[in-house]
Amino acid sequence: MRCTPPRKIIVEASVAQDPSVAALRANLPSAEFEVVDEVHDTLSHDAGLLEVVRFRGRFLRPCPGTRRYHCCGYRILHFGTGCSLGCTYCILQAYLNNPNLRLFGNTDDLFRDLQQDLLASPHTLFRIGTGEFTDSLLLDPWTGFSRRLVPFFARQTNAILELKTKTDFVKNLEDLHHRGRTIVAWSLNGASVVRGEEYGAATLQRRLEAARSCAQWGYHLAFHFDPMLDYPGWREEYGEVLNRLFDTVPSERIVWISLGAFRFMPQLKATIQERYPRSPILCGEFIKGLDGKMRYFRDIRVELYRYMVERIRNVDPTLCVYLCMEATDIWQEAFGFSPERKGGVPAMLDRAVRERMGIEKP
Repeated sequence: MRCTPPRKIIVEASVAQDPSVAALRANLPSAEFEVVDEVHDTLSHDAGLLEVVRFRGRFLRPCPGTRRYHCCGYRILHFGTGCSLGCTYCILQAYLNNPNLRLFGNTDDLFRDLQQDLLASPHTLFRIGTGEFTDSLLLDPWTGFSRRLVPFFARQTNAILELKTKTDFVKNLEDLHHRGRTIVAWSLNGASVVRGEEYGAATLQRRLEAARSCAQWGYHLAFHFDPMLDYPGWREEYGEVLNRLFDTVPSERIVWISLGAFRFMPQLKATIQERYPRSPILCGEFIKGLDGKMRYFRDIRVELYRYMVERIRNVDPTLCVYLCMEATDIWQEAFGFSPERKGGVPAMLDRAVRERMGIEKP
């Protein structure tokens, strides 16, 4: 993949002794380190810069869904922001105030707060992921954060972890004691989308090879086709990705697959046009949705979803497939049922955890 390690790390003095900083120093001996009192937000983007700061908010937070669409009930473990993979469609381009990679250096606070949240609701099954505001494994070769995070979740009785990535940076996961409590997940897309819209991400082959390695190491897997794009040849390309996926990993190791059509906040349009003027992704037929985001016309979305659902069901009819942030009528047309009939999307995913991972609700 084309992602390169940070060449300069600016560290706030208050987190300079954190284990993550020690790992960065050990794994990036040629990088320039600068310790400052405070790192300030900037509009200037530097792809080779990593900022390590003290985070003063809540580390564990609910997925930012909307009442108008079905949400999965996911929790986000907030350990950093930003991504350097350069995907044209990335919502973070319009969502974040600071354009540079930022890592939260007060990891002892993160683990303390996370433990308190889990202990406060012992009978709740927490499905927790780290891939909402950054790629879960983008910096892992240099921070080694997964080597602390995965064993932490292995000790929990009411939580599972999902690491979502477009990289093949899984080496740190190989010998960890995970007790089947970690799902390693990949965002996948059609071959032409990977080549033309995901500039710094690992190739599809390398992602699938990494998934196969994780399955061999005993991890459960998940895959996210989000965003799905409407373009000439999408059926053939998405069908081929599914063929390669099921040829590479056994379906029984997959806990769930999510589907989500391309959607974007209106203000993202100008950013994409400026940064990626040759990208065709804005040429589709869009309408403003109930959440204010621009979405493909409903017939396009239904066609995308229905095709994928049918192909996946032909391979494994018991595999949990769900839509990310869609309304009941879209579910009904794509699946033939509404989430309410299954108890809601969170209940569907909890059931998948129980049936695929063997983990009962506490």
